[in-house]
Amino acid sequence: MRKVLLDTNAYAALLRGDEKVLSVISRAETIYMSAIVLGELFSGFRGGNRLVENRKILERFLNRPHVALLPVGMETADVFGSIKQQLKEQGTPIPINDVWIAAHALEMGAKVVTYDTHFKQVAGLRVWDEL
Repeated sequence: MRKVLLDTNAYAALLRGDEKVLSVISRAETIYMSAIVLGELFSGFRGGNRLVENRKILERFLNRPHVALLPVGMETADVFGSIKQQLKEQGTPIPINDVWIAAHALEMGAKVVTYDTHFKQVAGLRVWDEL
């Protein structure tokens, strides 16, 4: 896997020492982090009692040479609209943040590393094989 995008649950699993996630990111040329994932992480950090520590750990991860943060831009929004409409037509909606994360992955040609099976509902999206 050359390019991967970490979902929120995959990043959390990585911090817990999940060998499967560690293995896939150790082989990746580029590890993408969506701004949407960061929002979910920051929300979770604020719900716990280790906000400062968790932010520092995340910042160190984001500063690694092969990690790239993805902002939401016009192309991402366009892909989002396409995915959301496709899922509506299929009658298979998924959580809205995951539609944004899928849009980033499709935009960048990355495989989503996640433990959420609903990502498989998105046409053309490559999802990590460990589901």
